[in-house]
Amino acid sequence: MARRPFWAERQDVPRRGIPALEQLQTLRGMVDLLPEATAHWQWLEAMAREHFRRACVHEIRTPLLEATDLFARGIGEATDVVGKEMYSFLDRGERSCTLRPEGTASVVRAAIQHGLLSQGPQKLWYGGPMFRYERPQGGRQRQFHQIGLECLGFADSRSDVEAIAIAWDLLQALGLTNLQLELNSLGSQDDRRAYRDGLVAWLQERQDQLDADSQQRLATNPLRILDSKHPQTQELLSLAPNLEDALSPASRERYEQVKAGLSALGIPFLCNPRLVRGLDYYGHTAFEITSDALGAQATVCGGGRYDGLVEQLGGAPTACVGWAMGLERLMLLLGQENKPTSSPDVVVVSQGDRAEALAVPVARQLRQLGQAVEIDLSGSGFGKQLKRAGKSGARWAVLIGEEEATSGQLQLKDLSSSESRSIALGQLAEEWPRL
Repeated sequence: MARRPFWAERQDVPRRGIPALEQLQTLRGMVDLLPEATAHWQWLEAMAREHFRRACVHEIRTPLLEATDLFARGIGEATDVVGKEMYSFLDRGERSCTLRPEGTASVVRAAIQHGLLSQGPQKLWYGGPMFRYERPQGGRQRQFHQIGLECLGFADSRSDVEAIAIAWDLLQALGLTNLQLELNSLGSQDDRRAYRDGLVAWLQERQDQLDADSQQRLATNPLRILDSKHPQTQELLSLAPNLEDALSPASRERYEQVKAGLSALGIPFLCNPRLVRGLDYYGHTAFEITSDALGAQATVCGGGRYDGLVEQLGGAPTACVGWAMGLERLMLLLGQENKPTSSPDVVVVSQGDRAEALAVPVARQLRQLGQAVEIDLSGSGFGKQLKRAGKSGARWAVLIGEEEATSGQLQLKDLSSSESRSIALGQLAEEWPRL
């Protein structure tokens, strides 16, 4: 007879000389969403889904697991995400695989693979978990969730404005206030190359004044130094060459068009010439929407234009713009305000064998009528069941005792007013919509 595997051994009966197995816990940075929290997430996701529907943006779903090369090529090997934070491993076919650390590269890969771009410009959105190995903190876990917008095949500066407006309006619809939109232009590749050379030369003369991380980035990804949070480095950068001064006339005109478009919509913004995005594929418009309620991790939404990414991943040159929002950070900002409860509409209360046998059919019929129905299966007396029904937040209680089971007349109690009425079991479908 085959021996049971070690993980199938009973954990509640320690064997002599063998310690009981420890209770299993989630891995660090991986968080369970329990039922109450899940209801709040579903509300937020439903708001986003409706918002995208009104903007004629279509959902796309991509795998959690991709070839590592997708992110190495798409995000950039010199970035912190690829260099330090990805969950990568070899599968049984000796292929290097990675749990997706962000959504844009996967969406672009899917658009190329399935020929979506040959069908014209695409406005797509995605949602789901992402994975980065970094220090967990408030609103930022190793498994985190994002929703994102990707507009593929749109070159006009108005598409930048529309993308930002969709993000801003969604946050407003969620009830968030005290948000700040920060805006910058990273210019064309030629602009960034010229600026990068000048910035590197300037920083090399002052290398000893940079923090350790920035000194390392000076040789790999110098533009990311502009995003340093180190106070001494920030003070030094206030004297550094300005990216906006390096913009070509065409890039500067495009930047002005974006600013004018946002002003015409009444969306306030702050120009931040030090704003850069952490991924290599950005160019021209870059933006972040921040909140001072989140401390150091202030970004709620970030994105911009990435015209070179499709070609970088093997497709034809394609203009693109997009953004992503972190749901954990949104939930922190929302707190308990504007969030739904998971209260039932109806609680079915029953006592006695015949009455209890009717409880499930009655609940099922009410659910088919669109009601959220809870059945009290405790077997307690009517008084205790009604007390629990009153605390549940339900509007109605349906009472079934032996008398009701015999007569086929259900007792319907309005828990907000304590008024009761009888309703025939056979007339439930007709009578309920009139209540």
